[in-house]
Amino acid sequence: MVNRVARTMRRFGALIPAVVLLAGLSGCSIKHATGNVVTGKELFTAKCGACHTLNHAGTTGTIGPNLDIAFSEDRRDHFSDSDIQGLVDFQIEFPNSQGVMPAMLYHGQQAEDVAAYVAKVASEPGMDTGALASAGAVAGTTPAAGKQVFTGVGTCASCHTLAAAASTGTVGPDLDTRLKSDCALPASKKIRGATLQDCITKAITDPYAYIPSGYSAGVMPSNFATRLKPNEITALVNFIATAAK
Repeated sequence: MVNRVARTMRRFGALIPAVVLLAGLSGCSIKHATGNVVTGKELFTAKCGACHTLNHAGTTGTIGPNLDIAFSEDRRDHFSDSDIQGLVDFQIEFPNSQGVMPAMLYHGQQAEDVAAYVAKVASEPGMDTGALASAGAVAGTTPAAGKQVFTGVGTCASCHTLAAAASTGTVGPDLDTRLKSDCALPASKKIRGATLQDCITKAITDPYAYIPSGYSAGVMPSNFATRLKPNEITALVNFIATAAK
């Protein structure tokens, strides 16, 4: 057990604490509470999907480990969902201090929910069904619906600062201070369109057609055009256009 735990934790770039080693040496599973996988998917897409790839969640982040790859060996070695959930929960609450993942992104029951969802779907074939398939989905095209996309399935809040969404991400441009000025640049207008709405739409659906100064390709997911529903894209554009200062 301890070798399997160590191998998985190394793929996360994490240090293995004594409590995990002791759990492995004693032959015991890592203890944790029951998680709600539907809530877990909603939480995962809100804060984790911008950095991690997870096929079932439709996320393609590359900043952190690809979770389907990270747990592929464990699936082949017949790790139980409970084993994986314990590992993911620990990594959420106590990430490697040398990495980029913030500590305590979620904690308590929320961390358990995310861990339960990842444990259920990571490196598993197929797609989510039933209640999981619609988890995080947004109806309508209003700015209010767009805010739901921004803080939920769109995972925008993880990377961007936007006061109206109470988000403070720093991976991508600060939308309060950069969006309107960047969209007003002649080079941006030529590629992304003359209006603010056109600029935001292009930035979402084809993010590397024009890259704002100080940023580079390979960070923002490039599949929002297919990952988000048409109404979700429209709602997101409506929200950002009205919310950005």
